[in-house]
Amino acid sequence: MKQMGSIHWLGHASFLIKAAGTTIYIDPYEGDYTEAAALILVTHSHHDHCDASKIQMIRRDDTVIVAPADCASRIGGPVRSLKPGDQAVVGPVTIEAVDAYNYKRFRSPGVPYHPKSLGVGYLITVDGKTVYHAGDTDFIPEMKRLRDKHIDVALLPSGGTYTMDNPEAAEAALAINPKAVMPMHRWDTNPADFKRAVEAKSRIKVVTLQPGEHFTIP
Repeated sequence: MKQMGSIHWLGHASFLIKAAGTTIYIDPYEGDYTEAAALILVTHSHHDHCDASKIQMIRRDDTVIVAPADCASRIGGPVRSLKPGDQAVVGPVTIEAVDAYNYKRFRSPGVPYHPKSLGVGYLITVDGKTVYHAGDTDFIPEMKRLRDKHIDVALLPSGGTYTMDNPEAAEAALAINPKAVMPMHRWDTNPADFKRAVEAKSRIKVVTLQPGEHFTIP
């Protein structure tokens, strides 16, 4: 089976995936932005996920940008939007949007930080391998259905306050059952706690990178 390629953690929820000769950025915000993008995925419009200045650094005339509709005016130019369940094909890459939202973390009573209509997560499939970027979300019921997607790598927020914390992210990992999982959007939480919680109950490989580091899916 072909290798997926490399996944680089740029920091926070920002990633660079290189696979099948394609350069894919997710939620440009932290890290270095020097390589031109074939595909840019944005999960939602908050500035720490949709930084237009970073997008312009890597955007070229033929770059495809997929982002929620409310990001389009900030980004400028052509932007595709996918709702949960929608799919798109960009060269060798298949993208599927999935649900991402809060149901237990609120800005004010009844007002979640990430309402159901705000953003999405993405399933990114290339060379027969699938990476799941969860976006900003709680451990929502829809995640349990992702087990059937046979995910190779899950990128899960674990910082608490605005998203799942370490215990909830570990529950999500066990429900999804990917081959490997990486905590992101983790603020000052200890990724070692997440690693222990997942590995104590599963054979899932837990990858804890530092910003700028990368790993290769076998």
